[in-house]
Amino acid sequence: QPQLVESGGGLVQPGGSLRLSCAASGFFLGDYAVGWFRQAPGKAREGVAEISAVGRSTNYASSVKGRFTISRDDAKQTVYLQMSNLKPEDTAVYYCAQGVFIGIYDYWGQGTQVTVSS
Repeated sequence: QPQLVESGGGLVQPGGSLRLSCAASGFFLGDYAVGWFRQAPGKAREGVAEISAVGRSTNYASSVKGRFTISRDDAKQTVYLQMSNLKPEDTAVYYCAQGVFIGIYDYWGQGTQVTVSS
């Protein structure tokens, strides 16, 4: 059974940085696209960033472009989301998900809380 576990969330001041990790088990991560999503209280879930398996192409939401970077280390079975210049509106539970194709995700992690506040 594929499993994804997010980590690295926490409380950070505006302008700060965090790196989220998404550790995969039960399948070879290198064969799959991975996306990061977030959901703030009272809001719909939104896509943040995604990375394909082949070619390592990436997509970002306009709200995070230039501030967030998605990367993957398939040998470590891990995908990262480096978040910089964080803003209060980035506060949310962040989830990672995997799928055969970018944009279509089948398995999800449990999420990690990111809170940006002074």
